[in-house]
Amino acid sequence: MTAARGAYDLLVTAADVVGYLAETGLLGRLSATSEGADVRVDEVTAGNMNRVFLARGPLGGLAVKQAPPWVQVVGPEWPVDPARIASEARTYERLAVRVPESIPTIVAFDESRYVLVMEDLSDLAVLRDALVRQVAADDGAELDFVALGAAVGRFVGELAASTSVAALGESAHAELVETSANPELCRMTLDVVLDEPYREHEHNHWHPALDGRVRSLYADAAVREAVARIRHDFEHRAEALLHGDLHSGSVMVGRRDGEQVVKVFDPEFSFVGPIGLDLGLFWANLELAAIAADAVGGAALAEARRSAVPASWAAFAEAWGDASSLAGIESDAWRFAGVEGMRRAVGFSHAADIESLPGAAIPDASVRLFDAARHHILTGTAVPGATVWSGPGAATAPGAASGKPSPQATEASTPSAAPRRSAP
Repeated sequence: MTAARGAYDLLVTAADVVGYLAETGLLGRLSATSEGADVRVDEVTAGNMNRVFLARGPLGGLAVKQAPPWVQVVGPEWPVDPARIASEARTYERLAVRVPESIPTIVAFDESRYVLVMEDLSDLAVLRDALVRQVAADDGAELDFVALGAAVGRFVGELAASTSVAALGESAHAELVETSANPELCRMTLDVVLDEPYREHEHNHWHPALDGRVRSLYADAAVREAVARIRHDFEHRAEALLHGDLHSGSVMVGRRDGEQVVKVFDPEFSFVGPIGLDLGLFWANLELAAIAADAVGGAALAEARRSAVPASWAAFAEAWGDASSLAGIESDAWRFAGVEGMRRAVGFSHAADIESLPGAAIPDASVRLFDAARHHILTGTAVPGATVWSGPGAATAPGAASGKPSPQATEASTPSAAPRRSAP
């Protein structure tokens, strides 16, 4: 991959960020001084792709996100077109009309320097971090998982309903496909999610408890054929505009004025593709979070986390509005959940939910995640008995709003063995 774009100034230091805000006329949102001496800047980069800063002053705060011409977590040796952030800006623009309550407020987009400035969400927590803390029991935060699922499902449904062929017409939809093309990040998904986990590759690693399963996976013709079909759908079914990377690291949660708030962010992988993708990514991440809770004896917490899945489906179905297509979208979603779960088990990027468990709990949780992922890939269905579910178009979503892990979740998290790096 190459980043064929002209040179531009990167934001690296606090002074760079303050200077940029001054140049663009945004510093006045934070400070009454022209030089911004009372503005504090903290780098909060947490994702793989971009650099993110929080700038705060006496008058308020802003988040400043810049796309470098490479994968941020790797560096210049993995170049990627920084124009990827334009996909994120376009998606936010459309979502602001449909679900403004579910996204951060966008303040400015600078296409020449690949910078997106948005509201400061530092009063909220990244969902994945909140899930990990919940199991570790180092805070008392409780989440309403039904409300969480409903917010995410409505987000996906509103985005899909407003960008389908039926909504836009063939000509406008074709134009959307072209303007939303995101080839480099789609290629990354194809490689990291839909290819590498199913063969020997230097990126892959897993817990030793999965050694035998990984050997079998590389020779599993049924899985290989199923993944090939999923890959084909990802590449060729341009159904609606997607977030494209809707895992628990792309959702923020918290409380404002006594009410739970859910914000979906980072749609930089956005493109026009199969509608089931976003649902499947979300479902897989809630499923592995439930597995993590179960692994430390938190049955009630696991059940609460699972309740987000049918809640998201019910909200999606209502926003989407086409009952005749629901069965197919549900099956697609579970298959995409499968490939997301598998890459979290044996691929390049694992999930902190399981990696942060006490060492003795990791082997069984890893096996359960692998087995659930394989089931989804092959069947396009939920694991029987593992998820609260009432089928396509479910109008209600049973399940507790929160739960408590058992005391063993507070044990030190010491891995019992180092992860494998290649097939034994």
